[in-house]
Amino acid sequence: SCHRNILSCLFIIYLCGVSLMEPGDLFIPVDSIEEEATLTCDHHRWLLIWSLNGTHINLGLDGRRRLSGGNLIISSLDRQQDVGLYQCMAYNTVGGILSRRASLQFAYLDHFKVHTRSAVSVREGQGVVLLCGTPTSSGDLTYAWVFNEYPYFVQQDSRRFVSQQTGNLYIAKVEPSDVGNYTCVVMNSITKGKVHSSPTSLILRTDGVMGEYEPKIEVNFPDNVPAAKGSTVTLECFALGNPVPEITWKRANGVPFPSKVKMKYSKAVLEIPSFQQDDTGGYECVAENKMGKNMAAGRLAFYAKPQWIQTMKDMALAIEERLYWECRANGKPKPSYMWLKNGQQLLSEDRVHVEDGVLSVSALTLSDAGMYQCVAENKHGIIYFAAELMVLASPPDFTGNLLRALLKAKAGSTVTLECKPQAYPVASILWKKGNLPVHTNDRITLSPDGTLRLANVSKSDAGSYTCFARNRFGMSSTTGRLLVTDPTRIIQGPVDMEIIVGESIVLPCQVASDPVLDVSFSWAFNGQLIVKGDGHFELRTAGDLMIRNIQLYHAGKYICVVDTDVESLSAVAVLIVKGPPSPPDSVTVEEVTDSTAQLTWSSGRDNGSPITNYLIQTRTPFTVGWQRVNTVPEIISGNTLTATVVDLNAWVEYEFRVLAKNSVGVGEPSPVSVKTRTEDAVPDAAPGDVGGGGGSRSELVITWEPVPEELQNGESFGYIIAFRAFGEVSWTHVATSAPGASRYVYRNESIAPFSPFHVKVGTYNSKGQGPFSPMVTIYSAEIEPSGMPAGVWARSVSASEIEVNWQALSFTPERVLGYEVAYWEDDTKPETMGKVRVPGNQTSVTVSGLAGTTQYFLTVSAFNTAGTGPFLPTINVTTKKPPPAQPPLNVEWNLIGSQLSLSWEPVVAMESESEVTGYQVSFFLSLSVNTLTTTNSTAELTLSEDDDDYIIHIQTLSEGGLGPASDPIRIHQQSKHTAVHVSASSCYVLKNRNVMLYFQGKKDAITACFSPLRNTKEVISRFPVSSCSRGIYAMKHDATVFQRNREEWQNLTKNHKDLNLSEDVAFHYSLTLVNEVT
Repeated sequence: SCHRNILSCLFIIYLCGVSLMEPGDLFIPVDSIEEEATLTCDHHRWLLIWSLNGTHINLGLDGRRRLSGGNLIISSLDRQQDVGLYQCMAYNTVGGILSRRASLQFAYLDHFKVHTRSAVSVREGQGVVLLCGTPTSSGDLTYAWVFNEYPYFVQQDSRRFVSQQTGNLYIAKVEPSDVGNYTCVVMNSITKGKVHSSPTSLILRTDGVMGEYEPKIEVNFPDNVPAAKGSTVTLECFALGNPVPEITWKRANGVPFPSKVKMKYSKAVLEIPSFQQDDTGGYECVAENKMGKNMAAGRLAFYAKPQWIQTMKDMALAIEERLYWECRANGKPKPSYMWLKNGQQLLSEDRVHVEDGVLSVSALTLSDAGMYQCVAENKHGIIYFAAELMVLASPPDFTGNLLRALLKAKAGSTVTLECKPQAYPVASILWKKGNLPVHTNDRITLSPDGTLRLANVSKSDAGSYTCFARNRFGMSSTTGRLLVTDPTRIIQGPVDMEIIVGESIVLPCQVASDPVLDVSFSWAFNGQLIVKGDGHFELRTAGDLMIRNIQLYHAGKYICVVDTDVESLSAVAVLIVKGPPSPPDSVTVEEVTDSTAQLTWSSGRDNGSPITNYLIQTRTPFTVGWQRVNTVPEIISGNTLTATVVDLNAWVEYEFRVLAKNSVGVGEPSPVSVKTRTEDAVPDAAPGDVGGGGGSRSELVITWEPVPEELQNGESFGYIIAFRAFGEVSWTHVATSAPGASRYVYRNESIAPFSPFHVKVGTYNSKGQGPFSPMVTIYSAEIEPSGMPAGVWARSVSASEIEVNWQALSFTPERVLGYEVAYWEDDTKPETMGKVRVPGNQTSVTVSGLAGTTQYFLTVSAFNTAGTGPFLPTINVTTKKPPPAQPPLNVEWNLIGSQLSLSWEPVVAMESESEVTGYQVSFFLSLSVNTLTTTNSTAELTLSEDDDDYIIHIQTLSEGGLGPASDPIRIHQQSKHTAVHVSASSCYVLKNRNVMLYFQGKKDAITACFSPLRNTKEVISRFPVSSCSRGIYAMKHDATVFQRNREEWQNLTKNHKDLNLSEDVAFHYSLTLVNEVT
């Protein structure tokens, strides 16, 4: 229903690709009749006419009704004239269709008649019915009752019930509290209007109380109740009685109610939502009290409006063809059918046959074209479905269905040539090859639809084929050429193979084909097309497939597909990829002892190669990474999934993992097992490196190497220290509970200095005592030497060294390990003190690292493990002046054959430096060092014939010692065959036959050499150009300069062959002469 002029629902019919919006039912409140009502039937580009109750509405003569875009608008509504069924018809040049019928109704609720209602007098305990007397109305109503005054409404319970069917109030058993005035309230759910009746008084009679009696059903339901599919069905049942009756419901067939069924108002109302066919049948209401029971029964009947289950489609048929349409709808009761053409009912006559939901028209003519509707109707509703019939008449037309201009087919195949012109009626077909008709035989067939089939074609079938089509309206033709080709063959296809992970292979796919064919290749892997861009696959233009860095997941079926214009071929190969096994799984640790653990696991995939054996690794908090362990069996075969790990340490937390091995290699490890601690045990390791000695007077110091935590075998680990003096039998035992202890000091005033003791150290833990270490002999603490060395004297050897001499102690009761020399610069600066110790058999020492020209104080004392004895009185010595700080400069050398001549500028000492007494020339060859001294500033050396390189440097000699060295001179082996003279304070001479020195930036310093045989640039120290006497050239990174100076470069190399420079050295550079060669 609709309130005011709003549509309650819309229906749409689709016609020829355009929708028709149909009118919906209207329910208009009477109090809104001054407004307009709109019935929708909007369809663009269609003309519309309306009817009311089957009578055409003449809009030209009706001032209250008008069209707006196809919709019918009614103003100044009239309850008498406008109520009824409306229907629109849409039509155009094709035909017309009818919409569904829509009802227009008016909702209203009149007032109660104004009169005084008689009082109702009943006995207490008696049942009563108060009548509402509903006024005239239209639209759904709801009821309520007011007790005495508004807004106190009667509350429904097992004793009181307001029926929404009758509107009456039912009181099963009257009580004194029920006395009062009752007013019936009625409300229209559409208009929302509400009216009140006159009050009805309920009073009690005074002639006694009503006795008990059996139930009497006053509210029940009809014998037959129709219910629409999907609707909510409500059944009412209420009885009067004393005591108050109890209401129960059941189905006549005894089937329990489904969960959707609800009961309200003390079971007076049974509600069935979403009613379905399964809900039909008999229903019984039973009212019962102790005096008896009564029953009401009825049936719920299912009904449904028609719904389409089969409809027709728009048809385009050739003239003289037959039309057959069928439509079907379900509904209850079963719907009947009617056919309309352009809004008019069709009856069976001549070529037209109408039967139930079937329409057939034979030998169609142009006049049969139009709009058709199938109509299905039962007493609960009517539905329409529309379709268009087009009747076609035209000569043959091959547009869109031409033969292919060139059709290629391989020899031996079957060729199909379709001849499908658009022709109404159907055309007759004739085929020609060239100018000759095609005759059928056992190889050539012609189908009724005009298709020509050539089986087992050969080169002789090639040529031009034409299809001619003709009907009564005309003729047309289409032509195509057939080219027969040789079959394509795969001459080298992929083969099954096995391959190892990480390798690369090429799967071949080579074909031989007719040159007129276009050939394309594609590859599929396990049913999926391989596309370009995959990092492992490379599709080659010749058809081959390359697979790089094969992985396990590349195993499977590979298909090479060869496509040509006429056929498709394929070749298949299965690739088996072998790899190391997948990780084992489910590593479980069982049956743990103090040195063993039982392991089980499940195997992983063997990845194409059977598992040969398993490896077990372990990790503890004390190991670095994973370690291989010993097992029983020693070699775990591939079909064994359990092993015992042995040689474990007690009371250590272990993790295990398992690795599988096959012919390819060792796979990834399994997931790590749960951490498991071995059982504890008595220690089986003794401390190592037991020793001692030293310490303070009256002490025996014992030391040892602590036992590592992983070897302690349990909790409460500690050490037992046992010792006894030489000659004693019994041992003294002392325990320490510190597992990390490495030292024990025994103090006793009776211990003589440096007395021998036997010592051993053992271990223990909560499980018991472990082994002792082997017995060793150590000595108790000794006392410092009491004597002093005699005859101490010292002299300065150089600027940085002082030689100290003394006489050894001839006798002392204490042990002397050696002598200590203490020296310092200033008594007021103790931080300058230094100490040197030497063994007891040595009576001199050279103190080095001293400052030149500095006075030092020295003293000597004897020492042992207890400390140093008394010091001698101090003596003092002053060091010599330091050597000159200036190294020899301007070193020149000349190498002729193996004879090397050296010269340099003499070094002049400053006043604060020692005078130069000579020079030391050091030359290094491989690992040996040779020196020679000279009082002159020249030296001659004869180099050996070895292939080693020489490094030479020169230092000054003086009282203060050796001075700083000159910059090293490096003489490469090939220099012995190249007479090159270079004078410089710091220069690399390359032992290559191609020697080039070049300047960079300024012309007063050489910064680098180039070694073409090594093809590397060696950066050297800078040195003055003035010191270079010959053979110095500059290179510029400038090709144009190189070309310009090419002739000059050639002349230079001709005139100075001793330089032996080659042109290819300066390939990227140009050379310019820096100094004239003297």
